[in-house]
Amino acid sequence: MTTRKTSGTLHIALWITQALLSVTLVWAAYMKLLQSPEALAGMWPWTGQVPPLVVKLTGTIDLLAGLGLVLPRMLNIRPRLTFLAATGVVVLMVCAMVFHIWRGEPPVFNIVFGILAGFVAWGRQEGTASRCQAS
Repeated sequence: MTTRKTSGTLHIALWITQALLSVTLVWAAYMKLLQSPEALAGMWPWTGQVPPLVVKLTGTIDLLAGLGLVLPRMLNIRPRLTFLAATGVVVLMVCAMVFHIWRGEPPVFNIVFGILAGFVAWGRQEGTASRCQAS
């Protein structure tokens, strides 16, 4: 009984975390892919200081990661991709931390996102996922 309650709680916590990460990443992708460079640089100064292709590339990565965190498990099509997407977000956040530290900016957002993505990767790996209720 306790294991079932714990696994149900874990399952809910994972879905909430996946949804929050996904919405934020898709929003960031929208901003990077569809906003003008001037508007974007007003919000994120680094976007005006790197080539536009880099901004578009990070926007594309954000979009793919945001979709990969929820769609595979939601649609039950290759649900292992959720684990891979979460692992990719951890790698992305480590790269972003290095970039922002190099620029003298605090990487707090990237640290928090990296930890949340790490939780999803841990919870959606095959061994842990089998302890969760079916999605």
